[in-house]
Amino acid sequence: MKTASDAFIDGRWVPGSQRFVVRDPYDDALVAEVTNCGDTELDAAIDAATRAFNTWRKRPAPERGKLLGQLAAAMLADERRLGELCTRENGKALKEAIAEVRYAASFFEWFAGEAMRVYGETIPGARPEQRIIVTREPVGPCALITPWNFPYAMLARKIGAALAAGCTVVAKPAELTPLGALAIAQLSEQVGIPAGVINVVPTSDSKRAGARLLGSPHIKKLSFTGSTAVGRELLRAAADDIKRVSLELGGNAPFVVLADADLPEAVAGAMIAKFRNGGQSCVAANRFIVEQSIVDSFVARLLPAVQKLVVGRGLDADVDLGPLVDDKSVQKVQRLVDDALAKGATKLHDSPIRGRLVGPIVLGNITPAMDLWREEIFGPVIAIRAARDEHDALAQANDTEYGLVSYVYARDAARQRNFAEGLESGMVGINTGLVSTAQAPFGGIKHSGLGREGSRHGIDDYTNLKYVSAQ
Repeated sequence: MKTASDAFIDGRWVPGSQRFVVRDPYDDALVAEVTNCGDTELDAAIDAATRAFNTWRKRPAPERGKLLGQLAAAMLADERRLGELCTRENGKALKEAIAEVRYAASFFEWFAGEAMRVYGETIPGARPEQRIIVTREPVGPCALITPWNFPYAMLARKIGAALAAGCTVVAKPAELTPLGALAIAQLSEQVGIPAGVINVVPTSDSKRAGARLLGSPHIKKLSFTGSTAVGRELLRAAADDIKRVSLELGGNAPFVVLADADLPEAVAGAMIAKFRNGGQSCVAANRFIVEQSIVDSFVARLLPAVQKLVVGRGLDADVDLGPLVDDKSVQKVQRLVDDALAKGATKLHDSPIRGRLVGPIVLGNITPAMDLWREEIFGPVIAIRAARDEHDALAQANDTEYGLVSYVYARDAARQRNFAEGLESGMVGINTGLVSTAQAPFGGIKHSGLGREGSRHGIDDYTNLKYVSAQ
């Protein structure tokens, strides 16, 4: 199948009058020239989604679910090509790109079933003749704005929920990685999802596009995944029209290792939680908090595992870490590491930076005065801080304005319970470094966002409750 590079609007491939370039993060090789959507294309996509909504919402839920299931199957059947495309535009290791394709497909599969479970309810009335009926209706056309780090998965879990509920969508993928979204549009066309239900509008001017989408009275909901700073701006803009908003924003995940932890398991979990997608993930472990009595033992087991990681071109065999996505990302990692070292951190493991290839770095003696304690690193850096005891570890873990996910390793059931209840985050991984799954509600608290994606709860933000009192 040919790589799609035109906008997808109302079931048609629209070349537009302008293009922008997508390049491979590894060597800047040209990957594609993509339609650069302006106001004309954005307005056309909004109009298409508005028209399609009137018929899509009336389509029986089992039929909507069947199409989502077929879309999941189409992704899995094409996983190799889709994975290679993801690696070329994003840089991540091919094995991770293929895993992302499967993860994305799991959301279409999940919401294929949930489409048939958008239940209403009946409530006993206050009078003998009163009948109270509550139904859930689709909210309307939705704007979906997604980031570059998981081009398939971030969009699939939004599209899946929206279409299952009976909504239509206008999707604006990240400028760096628009090809994954266009590939999903290709497959949606292939399986027969009607014109206008899914529209994809790539652009190099994200701010203008966001304002155009939010400025339309036809768009009833925004779902955004990205930085807290941008999410805050979009939330303000959405307020003018009182739009429904879901936000999956930044994280600053603690990875807590208590004295009774199974250290081999903790190291294995750390490798997953930190180095998936090169650390470029909102759920990546950012702050490693280890009880003082086992810091040396943890580091001794961690370093050999870190040293085995292979850094290189994502398409090459056996590569674990591909390049970071762009030069700004490399500069940020370098800035945070330099700041930590200047303020007293010790370098336990180092890797030379070659272009955008950033190997694993391990730092010790971290303090709250260091910028990386407050900022998302978004790179392959493990920053370790000692805790006096479990109470100190919990306090350190909660010492952040973010609250997306937390990880804790401990054998004792009482400690596990205390941390599960005491950690200020929307998700907690106990003795696991991977919490993301289609069946569970993904999302955070504090400055990490609003709403949930995935699970049966993920469909809620795409529906309105209607109460009918009859007698």
